[in-house]
Amino acid sequence: MSLRDPAARSALGSHLQAELTGRDDPVPQSPVSESWRDFIYAEIWSRPGLDRRARFLIALASAAGADAPADRLDGYVRGALATGVLTQAELREAALHVAVYSGWDKGGAIDAAIDRIEAEQGMPPALLAPIRAEPWDAQQRMEQGFAEFRAVMTFDGPRVGNGLPYLQDGILNFVFGEMWCRPGLDQRSRRFLTLVGVADSAATVPIASHFHAAMASDNCTAAELNEFVLQYAVQAGWPKASVIQGVVLEMAGKVAKGLAWNEREEGR
Repeated sequence: MSLRDPAARSALGSHLQAELTGRDDPVPQSPVSESWRDFIYAEIWSRPGLDRRARFLIALASAAGADAPADRLDGYVRGALATGVLTQAELREAALHVAVYSGWDKGGAIDAAIDRIEAEQGMPPALLAPIRAEPWDAQQRMEQGFAEFRAVMTFDGPRVGNGLPYLQDGILNFVFGEMWCRPGLDQRSRRFLTLVGVADSAATVPIASHFHAAMASDNCTAAELNEFVLQYAVQAGWPKASVIQGVVLEMAGKVAKGLAWNEREEGR
């Protein structure tokens, strides 16, 4: 049995930490800072089972959800831009998406980090599509939201014209009628941001339905979602991640058998 060299692990962690945050961090002076270098960067970020774009999105959303220090968010934003994994415009879209699923103040924390890094790097602001530039028909927007809900979730959502402020004006009109339709971020990227938000919520129905939809839509594989759990655990902690691991295993089994997220196997 070959033994792994701790010095080699530290060297890899230092290299990745610098690359992924866009700056050299000081030599760790505590077990916590050492574990960031030697475990989180050397052993999690180096794993091949999930692409860097996904890892940055998960890290940003979960750091915002955990009210991480500003320099943590700044590091992720700086690193995403420095590595070319995400553009300024994509980061702004990510902030909006996080605002919906984790709360506007959480999305605002990412927005503020982008502001700081743009100023630090002397970057001009990105050109962004307005939330809504043209007049719209309210009925058509609800119908578009219903169709987008179906495309994203793989099952029908709230009925059009239900009259409930949250289900109609929140979910159909804005979340799916506008935000999910915006061209600034692809569906797979939006999916990872959403999964962090629902995982943080501890709400059983959104968690189960969204993780099922992530696989049923072919946005993510079961193997990628297993990697998601480990990346998510960095900011959310092991107990929360253990709950999500159980959901991933359950929903992966249902998708493989062609079952809906809330459908039971016969005889069970």
